[in-house]
Amino acid sequence: MKIIVLKFGGTSVGSVERIRKVAKIIRSYSIKYKVIVLSSAMSGTTNKLINMSKKISKNFADHEYDTLVSAGEQISCSLLAGQLLAHGIKSKSWMAWQIPILTEGKHKYSRIKYINKTKVLKFLKIGGIPIIAGFQGVDKDLNITTIGRGGSDSSAIMVAKFFKAERCVIYTDVEGVYTTDPNKLNSAKKIKNISYEEMLEMASLGSKVMQPQSIQDARLNRINIEVKSSFVKKKGTLITKRKNIINNKIITGISSTNNDAKVTLLGVKDRPGIAASIFKPLSHNSINVDMVVQNISSDGKETDLTFTIKSYDLNKTKKIINNNKKISFKKMIFDKNVSKVSIIGVGMVTTPGVTFRMFQALAKKNINIQVISTSEIKISVLIKRANVVKAIKSLHTEFDLDK
Repeated sequence: MKIIVLKFGGTSVGSVERIRKVAKIIRSYSIKYKVIVLSSAMSGTTNKLINMSKKISKNFADHEYDTLVSAGEQISCSLLAGQLLAHGIKSKSWMAWQIPILTEGKHKYSRIKYINKTKVLKFLKIGGIPIIAGFQGVDKDLNITTIGRGGSDSSAIMVAKFFKAERCVIYTDVEGVYTTDPNKLNSAKKIKNISYEEMLEMASLGSKVMQPQSIQDARLNRINIEVKSSFVKKKGTLITKRKNIINNKIITGISSTNNDAKVTLLGVKDRPGIAASIFKPLSHNSINVDMVVQNISSDGKETDLTFTIKSYDLNKTKKIINNNKKISFKKMIFDKNVSKVSIIGVGMVTTPGVTFRMFQALAKKNINIQVISTSEIKISVLIKRANVVKAIKSLHTEFDLDK
């Protein structure tokens, strides 16, 4: 049985007219494959539900949050299955608890552990097309759980894994993965093939095409993903392992963020474990610390520590640090007008001079670098937010991504 998994994002099923178009796409695959469909909620639905919960309480219970927001997928799945049935195609919508899709971990951030295939396989064998709700599951006690915003991608990857699908196609509102955000740079080009590692870095560093966790799941399970548009009939981007890719470019793509904040602690009394004392309470409060720079004074007694967080965590971070009795510092300063720009590419592993070229290109545009962070296949710099588009344009040209 040749199985293909199709996942449709919120914009793809955002209206009845769009659902009709999605149904046609599904029918085209059903000629050759047994099709399993994963659907997100209709665009805007999840946000509306979250806003309702906030009006009820600022501390809306996590288990009720999961029950509430999972309702969005039920609507889109039912409409999509109904559209297929209207054309004489055997279909049925499935919620996670009906399969079941078992998860582990905390409410709002669960992970899929196991999918019972029995009922779905039986439905496939009699010619049915199951429409499965993404983003949700149930725990061992059959409580409804969700797997994080954008989690329908992860749902699709795990369904592809458990059902041993030949392909997993993620349909969205863009034609694929681009060298950079086409809304910021008109000369951005669609990438034909990209490695899991590069896509993971791009997703983690600001590219919004796919959720980072879903890329990691695909990488671990070696599932090829095709990202394409449900609005135009064009080839998309294949996300696959490195050895399947022939690429003569050093840099594959450029990502940027728009919700960073920089925090600097001046005159921190330096001693072993001080950094852990600063970051431990932030971690316990689910605040993600990204770039970190430490400058030690000449006498070794004090240090200045700079790090970045998401801007929406700034007020909470300031409060936690000011209430932390285990650390001593002279002053705390912060800046919300910063952004991170990153170049990503497996080609930099074997190519010397990439760092120099990046820094030189930015210097020519009088863009000052505040913080630097690197890994094997990426270099990130923190700059003024006002300079982001100028930086992207300069780096896009420097590394021949315009061509």
